[in-house]
Amino acid sequence: MNKIIERLKQEISKAVIGQEEMINALLIGLLCNGHILIEGVPGLAKTTTINALSNAIELDAKRIQFTPDLLPSDIIGTQIYNPKNHDFSIKKGPIFTHLLLADEINRAPAKVQSALLEAMQERQVTIGDESFNLEAPFLVMATQNPIEQEGVYRLPEAQLDRFMMKIIVKHNSEEEELHIMRKSAQKGFDRVEKVLSIEDLFSLQKELDNIHIDEELERYMVQLISATRDPKHYGLSNISESIMFGVSPRGSIDLYKASRAQAFLKDKSFVSPSDISEVIHKVLRHRIVLSYEARAEGITSDELISTLVETLPIP
Repeated sequence: MNKIIERLKQEISKAVIGQEEMINALLIGLLCNGHILIEGVPGLAKTTTINALSNAIELDAKRIQFTPDLLPSDIIGTQIYNPKNHDFSIKKGPIFTHLLLADEINRAPAKVQSALLEAMQERQVTIGDESFNLEAPFLVMATQNPIEQEGVYRLPEAQLDRFMMKIIVKHNSEEEELHIMRKSAQKGFDRVEKVLSIEDLFSLQKELDNIHIDEELERYMVQLISATRDPKHYGLSNISESIMFGVSPRGSIDLYKASRAQAFLKDKSFVSPSDISEVIHKVLRHRIVLSYEARAEGITSDELISTLVETLPIP
């Protein structure tokens, strides 16, 4: 493993026990300038992970608790009138940061959720008639609680597609939870020290360009994406009725980027089929729109993705 990445993970592990999948996803998001959607019950160290990452790379981090009465201006900022000078000044919102934790994003209505769209895609915010560029790096980690059914709003597909990956966070193992319990009750967790600068992060991002992907693997990734749109063409008639809409071109771009970053985290100079299989569920699970029949039968997008990977020949 890249020594810098290894040091970074060791430092984050001072504050976060386990949850390696979530940490890897955030690192991939930072390396690829992508955003991460986290689904999990409360208390699984989502906020702690963001804070630990920001301390380890010395990035600014802010948290927004999404609620039904939240306004778009609460996120991006607003114009404030100054009666003394008879003019307006700009008050920037919490979105002007490096790491933004959008906690329980599905609790806010669509108008507030859409306020994130321009920022996530264009890396800029418009307040009044002025546009402001967001400082790089900029990563949104949004969380949603799968338990809550009342007072929540479904995320529109256009916004889901802006997230590079969706991670399902589960509870720690018994040993990990024992470790967490002891550390919390006794001396507490160690302080996370800075191990990377923003310039170091930019250098790591450039190193991704040196990760080689064979043309056959590139075509394999395109075939996996195309199979979600036209399963019958790839001999997958058994799942064609389960998919209403397949993955957008943004999915193929993110699969390509995430596969390279996964290989980089494993200290490899090339992408192998195993790297693709390790990230494909995370990249595609929120981009496949299931049919009503599939949802009624309890079929999940993860099951369909597994069928794609098992059926299409690996180069």
